[in-house]
Amino acid sequence: MRTIGIIGSGTAGLQLAYALKDDFDVTVLHHEEPDEVRSGRVRSTQVHFQPTLARERRVHMPANSDAPQIRTIHFQLGGQKLFTGQLTGIATSTDQRIRFADAMEDLAKDGVRFRHGRISAGDLDALAASFDLIIDAAGKSGPVASFPVDESLTPFRTPQRKCIVGYFSGIRPVEPEGISITVMPGTGEMFEIPAVTSNGRATILFIEAVPGGALDAFVGVKGPDAFAERMLGVVEEHLSEIAGRIDPAKFALIDDNAYLLTAVTPAVHRPYVMHNGTLILGCGDSVFLADPITGQGCNTASYAAEQLYETLLAHADADWDESVGSEYWNRTQPYIKAVTEWTNAMTQPLPGHIAELLMQAAADQNTADRIAHWFEDPTQAYRSFFEQHSSQPFPR
Repeated sequence: MRTIGIIGSGTAGLQLAYALKDDFDVTVLHHEEPDEVRSGRVRSTQVHFQPTLARERRVHMPANSDAPQIRTIHFQLGGQKLFTGQLTGIATSTDQRIRFADAMEDLAKDGVRFRHGRISAGDLDALAASFDLIIDAAGKSGPVASFPVDESLTPFRTPQRKCIVGYFSGIRPVEPEGISITVMPGTGEMFEIPAVTSNGRATILFIEAVPGGALDAFVGVKGPDAFAERMLGVVEEHLSEIAGRIDPAKFALIDDNAYLLTAVTPAVHRPYVMHNGTLILGCGDSVFLADPITGQGCNTASYAAEQLYETLLAHADADWDESVGSEYWNRTQPYIKAVTEWTNAMTQPLPGHIAELLMQAAADQNTADRIAHWFEDPTQAYRSFFEQHSSQPFPR
């Protein structure tokens, strides 16, 4: 049986392990044990939209039955509520610490080997000699391999937003319960997401702050108590609708590691390279890294993982060389382009025809629902941003 080494135990790496384990000899190379993941720092936000949930079901990944069922996207522009769009299918949000740890343990019981330790570029020679194929799914800390940057899809050299994330108790959900997006032009965005954690239900408050703007107010904040205090102050000052649903006496992080301060410089790499005669394929954030403003990180990783699996299955008995990598990239590139260019556009001032569309959605439920569908199918968002003209009606 052909051997595959998967670097990373995040969304892409774990879905691939589930997909590949029945046809190949799979080893996952990771740097944290399940208990370390469960007790560690939150990784990011994570909403799995309906297409991702369907992909996970196809490879029999376990689901958390306690996760809130998300059916709506609420959209506010400044202090004005514009619309509530209906998703076409249910989305869910589960603390990644639960998902990743549970999946690692489940896979180990099913015969997938896990090798503990950090992997660096210096380890690739040994890995290339040990496996028939290497998959680099190292996540935002990657890539480990030297995948060339796709300059056409990598326009930025610095982060366009600072990402400020906390999982909180003491917030009454928006009604009907769903994802709430507040856009503050020139300042940033606030995303409010219901989620399930090991400590029960929580509300994720996720600020995308324009560097130097009013929401970029967490510089020098250290420790969970200081983080929660600053978040409450920012919400009370700038986001009155959310502040009105907070009980200050109960407002707190769900645990001391339930917050994150980071920044992402979006970058797309060509996801294949040969190393000492062994093919290395990239998947997920290690090669397709976008700003989280459109919530597509885990969903893009899931899409790419399925395309990678189907490519390998089609070539199960062939040589695994650059032609296989090229086929994988050709399969994924149109989707990656759509996600990347839509996401990059969302970090910039909105085009006039998109602003008009948002205002139209305030009076037209069909338009509101189609905008909500962007998050389930980013190719539709791409077409709206780049292939629709403001004088054309929104397709029905």
